[in-house]
Amino acid sequence: MKDKTKGWLMILGLVLIIAGIAFWGATSYIYDDVTGVKDVSLGLDLAGGVSVTYQTVKEDPTSEEMEDLQTKLEKRATSLSTEARVYREGKRRINVDIPGMDDAKTVFDTLGDAGNIYFIYAVGKDGTSNIKSSTTAESGYELARDMKTIIEAGDVVIDGSDIASADPATRNDNGAIVYEVVLELNEAGGKKFEEATGYCAGKTYGSLENIIAIVYDNVVYSAPNVKSKISGGSATITGSRNMEEARSLSTIIRIGALPIEIEALRSNVVGATLGSRALRTSLIAGVIGLALVCLYMIVFYRVPGVAASLSLLIYLGLMLAMLLAFHVTLTLPGIAGIILSIGMAVDANVIIFTRIREELATGKTVRSSVKIGYRKAVSAIIDGNVTTLIAAIVLYFRGSGVIKGFATTLGIGIVISMFTAFVITYFIMKAFYYIGIDKVGAYGVAKERKTLRIIQNWKKYVIISGSIIALCIVMLIVNKSSTGNALNYGLDFVGGTSVQVTFNGNAPSNADMERFVSDTISENATVSAVEGRNILVVKTKSLNDQTLDTLKKSLMSTYQIGESDIETETISGVISGEMKSNAIVAVLVATVCMLIYILIRFSNMAFAASSVLALIHDILVVLCLYAVIRLTVDTSFIACMLTIVGYSINATIVIFDRLRENLGAMKKHENLADVVNRSITETFTRSIHTSVTTLITVVMLIILGVESVRIFAIPMAVGILCGGYSSVCIAGSLWYFFKTRKKSAGKAVTKKA
Repeated sequence: MKDKTKGWLMILGLVLIIAGIAFWGATSYIYDDVTGVKDVSLGLDLAGGVSVTYQTVKEDPTSEEMEDLQTKLEKRATSLSTEARVYREGKRRINVDIPGMDDAKTVFDTLGDAGNIYFIYAVGKDGTSNIKSSTTAESGYELARDMKTIIEAGDVVIDGSDIASADPATRNDNGAIVYEVVLELNEAGGKKFEEATGYCAGKTYGSLENIIAIVYDNVVYSAPNVKSKISGGSATITGSRNMEEARSLSTIIRIGALPIEIEALRSNVVGATLGSRALRTSLIAGVIGLALVCLYMIVFYRVPGVAASLSLLIYLGLMLAMLLAFHVTLTLPGIAGIILSIGMAVDANVIIFTRIREELATGKTVRSSVKIGYRKAVSAIIDGNVTTLIAAIVLYFRGSGVIKGFATTLGIGIVISMFTAFVITYFIMKAFYYIGIDKVGAYGVAKERKTLRIIQNWKKYVIISGSIIALCIVMLIVNKSSTGNALNYGLDFVGGTSVQVTFNGNAPSNADMERFVSDTISENATVSAVEGRNILVVKTKSLNDQTLDTLKKSLMSTYQIGESDIETETISGVISGEMKSNAIVAVLVATVCMLIYILIRFSNMAFAASSVLALIHDILVVLCLYAVIRLTVDTSFIACMLTIVGYSINATIVIFDRLRENLGAMKKHENLADVVNRSITETFTRSIHTSVTTLITVVMLIILGVESVRIFAIPMAVGILCGGYSSVCIAGSLWYFFKTRKKSAGKAVTKKA
């Protein structure tokens, strides 16, 4: 027995070391880069930089055209930063994120330049070399003279406007596979190419023999020999060592000749200083929140609370590993998703510990209670987490950019939290038991509680909730009549240009800044101050690059600030219209998916209908908050709403899982109202603990986070409180109403018959 205890002590010690390393590795980025956490890709809101969303003018571009366009923008973006990300969104859009950049004009000029492909004479007609041999260039050649000089000298054979297509191909040459590019020219290009190849054939200039070089963005990608005069507008370019090389060259030729036109729909410039501050404060909030959650769990759950705390530290390490493994780009909403998932990860442990205490209260041993408690908690944990995961999946596919990042971290967090609860926490609990911590007092025993009279007080809840929802409707109408918009839509929803300015000293008054903008660029502006900071946010109608540049330079010279102190964001009306529809569709799709899942799992429409109505109640309450205090409705609004949907459903399902269990063991003398009340009472402690632990992390974001994080966290806090209230007071009452109404209707029909 001693050997077994010694073995478990060693295992527990190893767990402590792993938990310590996990916590250190997950949090040390706040202070240094020693651990390699710097390998996590940071989004623009954390690293600073420029983001642009482009849309093709052509309404139905082909898949190949979009691939070529993405490749072109990737080549241009990576020339500015190796950390640049270029990704497609929908059928016509491409997003370009360039962290670390603060010169928007350079980015726009570089990305917006159409670029071109040129076929040039290796040696000009004046005898001057246009290319030279190089051991460092990809093709073995590099430009000898500037392309502008070459164009003016008339040494360009054909350019992108002369090219119809370019495709990789293979052919069999006496048993050998030849990789080549098949080039097709239009009529004008065919004539020019015929003349040029006729001129080059047979000519030698030192080491350069019959060469027409292919140049894109001042880089020589190929320099094939001209064997003979080529007529008919078709040619093959050989020399590729494999299909990948042939495909790469054909892509370069196509993107240089790409006829597809694009327009900038949205641009955003984030100062690196502001991003760094947001990262630091958010992570500090997370560390403090985690510490408070662990303390809370230990105080209320004793030894199981210690196990849950160690499990949470390992959870952080696993979360970091997943971010690295899946190359997740971390954003502010992404960090919020991680911090939120820390609070939600506690929920599974709370459900398990509640069940263990109930078993201990019946006189069972600690070992037996732990085993049975885990078994009884499985269904509630899985159902609750799956419904939240549904919200994350919908958000991932309906969102883009930072919202998709939030969905990714939330989804990963949910999966890891279930693993740590079922495996890590259980393993630590066994270790505690086998090293001698086997007294009931160390685990706690469920106390008998007075049954709550929820069903009997349903009218009070109707009055409370009805009043809030009525206030929401009234405020939406008032806002619509007074401002033209029911909610305070951000640029994401209405379009325009936003300039956020951080001042070295005290910021000027809103009125002074409005006059300054009007005098500088002759535009009306709405100015708002960021509470507690020397920051003003200036919003105007969409400004072109030249006007925006004029405003920025004037701000810098007048107020003695740097360009990194200015964040700009421009969104077109096209995107803002889609933002509204996407928000509505995302919530509806998530709600329908959850309804279907609950209907399948509980095999009862009353459970599904009351769950969905309870979460609609929560959405309306949070919407009321947005309307009353005029919170900005931006991209974080979608993430906030869907997270509240997931949280609300999760809280309700835990109660319904207990109700389903109690209905199966319902005694003849019990009535339905008593069973509902008892089920809510038995899960009430869990509801309180989960709400508190989740709120702790969110409140820390409100206290320590930057303004953009607070805008996200405040409605989240209200949503968590409302979710706890609706799951306890609303959902059960609705279920009881549906069940008794159905029975009454059945009796009425029977009596009439």
